Amino acid sequence: MSRGLLIVDVQVDFCEGGALGVDGGNEVASRIGELLMDRPGLYTHVFASKDWHDAPPSDNGGHFALHGEPDFVKTWPVHCVANTPGSDIQPVLMATLDQLRGGACFVHKGQGRPDYSAFQGRTPGDNALLAFALGQAQLSSLDIVGIATDHCVQETAFDALNLSGLREVRVVTDLCAGVDKKRSDDALEDLLANGAVLTERRYL
Repeated sequence: MSRGLLIVDVQVDFCEGGALGVDGGNEVASRIGELLMDRPGLYTHVFASKDWHDAPPSDNGGHFALHGEPDFVKTWPVHCVANTPGSDIQPVLMATLDQLRGGACFVHKGQGRPDYSAFQGRTPGDNALLAFALGQAQLSSLDIVGIATDHCVQETAFDALNLSGLREVRVVTDLCAGVDKKRSDDALEDLLANGAVLTERRYL
């Protein structure tokens, strides 16, 4: 079985101390890096999505709350502006990705738009959609990790479940961090009900 790993938005701005930090973000970044170092043959391909927004005065299709308080549902503080330190992959994780044989394939999402799913992202080199890149990798199974469980991880996993060619989609729950515990638990239950496999790092 050809298995891939998809790392969703483990970026500086989504980890503690960032513009939109999520509790546990730095720990998740470290754990993902440890998995990749401890199990070098586990994945044939590694993909990583990055929020990649236009700078103000663009509000990225209403995604940034520039003229009032964000509601943290559809509008958010300014975060992950393209080519700024906040848009970088968390440094500990990035150091690991730099060591991977074959490297990682990155996709950028949300430039001028309120994207949530990594499947809305495109590779910066050839502007290919993530689904195309996964198809080129001929994967049969995909593990999904990252930030945030109740937002971009959830939306990404739902899109993965609808992707032809994948026989299995697993969400590694202890390699994800969520904004709200109840919403995160509900998101995972919804994904389970729709065909995703929920697992933990120790069972990989």
